[in-house]
Order: sequence, then structure tokens, then C-alpha cells
Amino acid sequence: MADVDRNAVKAAAEKYKNWGKWGPDDEIGTLNFTTPEDIINAVKLVKKGKVISLALNFDHTGPQGAKSKYPSMGRTNPIHTMIRTGTDAYSGVLDKRGIQAADDMVTMPLQCGTQWDGLGHVFYEKQMWNGYDCREVTSAGAQKCGIEKTKNKMVGRGVFLDIARYKGVDSLEDGYGVTNEDLYETAKKQKVELKRGDYVTIRTGHMERCIKAGSWDGYPGGDAPGFSFETLDFVHKTELAALASDTWGCEVRPNESEKHGINQPWHWITIPIMGMTMGEIFNVKELADDCAADGVYEYLFVAPAIPITGAVGSPVNPLAIK
Repeated sequence: MADVDRNAVKAAAEKYKNWGKWGPDDEIGTLNFTTPEDIINAVKLVKKGKVISLALNFDHTGPQGAKSKYPSMGRTNPIHTMIRTGTDAYSGVLDKRGIQAADDMVTMPLQCGTQWDGLGHVFYEKQMWNGYDCREVTSAGAQKCGIEKTKNKMVGRGVFLDIARYKGVDSLEDGYGVTNEDLYETAKKQKVELKRGDYVTIRTGHMERCIKAGSWDGYPGGDAPGFSFETLDFVHKTELAALASDTWGCEVRPNESEKHGINQPWHWITIPIMGMTMGEIFNVKELADDCAADGVYEYLFVAPAIPITGAVGSPVNPLAIK
């Protein structure tokens, strides 16, 4: 793999910077690439009315807290708590209105499961997307680039790239860096054309490997296949709206920059420099099987973020509608 040092990161930041592309006040970045016409055309892709969820269930069996050589950064699996139950109702415990019902609540980090990385999530040299000062993200939340700014986005043409199947394996090996050639050649083999404004999801097979083994150990922050640093060029040239993967952090781990003390360098460029919202921990097996069966790798993609004001990420239930 390439040796990504600080000079390489700096050069990429200069080459791929989109600041000002959609004006000095923009807060949604590459989501601007998807036009109303793109959405109309995406709706026309629905042929059989099949809806496929790309989400893991949000519960205590999720990937957070599993063994990993990297710290969890405080992320935990969702904690689901019942406020009122059927047992309460049966016992005669009623609310003031006399209604017998159940209620519940969830406590969870917003990026603990299938989720979007928002544009306030990662900074580059103390700046966030479009040149905003990183101090715009305060203890009260993101004053700029909050995930709520995207609440009418993440709808358009979805494209699925099954990299693992293209490479002839059930799962790419940990540490395998997906290349530009892998991405373009997979699209070519699948006979799907990449278009401006697409929502692209890839399969490495990493999540399926963990589920088959019955263990998430190593998945959250551990070694994994993923995008190599060179695929910044793919993101730039295709002008995609957003990119997602079945891995914890999209980019290859160990990072190509690890010996230089740089963690997640691909994130440094894609989010704050290019303005790309990123999907992680997408569960793609059902979609992969369906696409392989019917040979159709494009669909209507619907995956809006939950508009939590000032949040820098959001859990999501992405839908591929074919």
C-alpha cells in the first residue's frame, strides 16, 4: 500500500478541496450533487417493489464494546429501557389519563451502529467543512454542518459495488486497500454506470465474516479491508453524493499512514475537505444476494438522517428499493 505521510495528506487537501464550490455558507457538501431530476429518474428504477434494509438492528448485540486493539472512544451499543410495560398495565399501573400502554426510550451514541458521519464529525487542521472553524462544534452541538441540515437529502439513485464478489472472495482480507481500479472494474463487470449525484455503497464482506463467526471482536476500530487513500480520486471524479460501506470506518485499517501517527487520513480529506457525508456499518448481505440474483445494481436509495439539531452523525435505516 501507499505510504501516506503528512505531505501526502496536505497535497490531497489542496487537490480535492471543495470549499466554496456551493457558496461560502454551504453546510451539506457533496449532497448538492443530487438534483431533483436525479431523484425523479431514481424513482423510475423501482420495478418490483422490493424494499431492502441496509441497517443492523439497534440493540445490545451490536458491534460496540467488542475486543479491539483500538479504544472504543466511549461508544456503546444502544441501551433500550422500558418506561411503561404490559406488566404495569396488567397490575393496574395507569397514567393520569387511565390509558393502558407501553412506552420506551433509547440511550445511544449516534454513531454506534448503521449511521452517517456528518460534516461536523472530522476536522482538518482545526477547520471543518467549507472552512468553518472547528470551534463551531461546541458542547451545545454543531453550530455549523449539523446533521439536521441534511434532513431532506440522502434520496436518489443508489449504486451497489460488490467488491468482494468481483475479487472472487467471501470477504476481503483485513488490511486490503480497495483501489480505484477495483471500484471502476467492479462497476464495469456489473454493467452499471456511475453518475454524478449517486449514493454508492460497497461490500467488502467484513461484516458478514463477523456475523458468521458470531463475534464482533476486531470490528470496531480494528484491522479491516477498506478504501485506500488513492480512492479520493474516485470520489472526486465520480462526483458522488455520498459513499457507504459494510465496515466500521470505511477506509482500510491499519491505515496507510499509521507509522506517521496519522489516524484515518481518508476521513481527513473526504469529510472536511471534500464535504462528503459517509455511511458506515451498512448491512449489505441481502442487497448483495438480490443484486447477484437479478443482475441489477442500481435502485432508489432512501436514507435520510434523523434531524437531531447540532448532531455530527445520525443512526439510519437505509433502504434500497428495487
